[in-house]
Amino acid sequence: MAKILEIRPLTPVTKLYRVEAPLVAAAAKPGQFVIVRAREGGERIPLTIADYDRDAGTLTIVIQEVGATTRFIGSLAVGDEILDLVGPLGMAVEPPESGHVVGIGGGFGAAALLCMMREFTALGLETTSIVGARNKELLILTDELAAACNNVELCTDDGSAGHKGFVTERLAQLIDGDPPGKPDIVIAIGPMAMMRAVASTTEGTGIPTLVSMDPLMVDGTGMCGGCRVTVDNEVKFACVDGPLFDAHLVDFNEAMRRNKMYFRQEQRSTEREACLRRAAGQD
Repeated sequence: MAKILEIRPLTPVTKLYRVEAPLVAAAAKPGQFVIVRAREGGERIPLTIADYDRDAGTLTIVIQEVGATTRFIGSLAVGDEILDLVGPLGMAVEPPESGHVVGIGGGFGAAALLCMMREFTALGLETTSIVGARNKELLILTDELAAACNNVELCTDDGSAGHKGFVTERLAQLIDGDPPGKPDIVIAIGPMAMMRAVASTTEGTGIPTLVSMDPLMVDGTGMCGGCRVTVDNEVKFACVDGPLFDAHLVDFNEAMRRNKMYFRQEQRSTEREACLRRAAGQD
């Protein structure tokens, strides 16, 4: 079990959880994830590690309440326990030897950049995070990223904070030479459509680009096959071979179709949960 030590709301549907997980924290590296089962009989969900503190034995995860399981976790309080937390899983990201690293976080995907960019900065690399959301109320962890990076660029669709427009527009400006300058490597984490757009933006520039295929993951161990992704015409598994892959080699058309495979099941689960809540007088 993992005891919840801190809960911090980030948006109306997104919360940060700091949990007691000394064994996971001792081995965790940037880019890895954990599998969480919140209650007996519940589903297993993969969650990217946002941060870890080896000395304190704690792990930080960020959860967006979009389905039955994440909403259940959202109902927990400090002192409650998450039934199972397994990890770290997946391949850690390999830091480049030098240069300017630009991390791009879309929505709550920005959380996955935190420990990654902090480690890169500590290694002496120049680091920039480009964080995007529909409006400023949905931007998350901007202060924490500002402390972890050399530069933070904010983008909002409505212009309520930072650059008005998409993260790819700001990325293109950096590639063209805007301060803080052209990236030597780009790492994008967030919605599938955003990551595909980032891959298109850097295509032909010679800039290595990595994207996280964690939206595809289900089981997290490679056994279910639900996270199959074609990379350079070879079948890979996001949970064991990734989650980060060369963006220019990923078959995004296939990946986006696969990402919608369980929509009906998720919808039925949400409807069933709503019925149970109404029956219990909780709504």
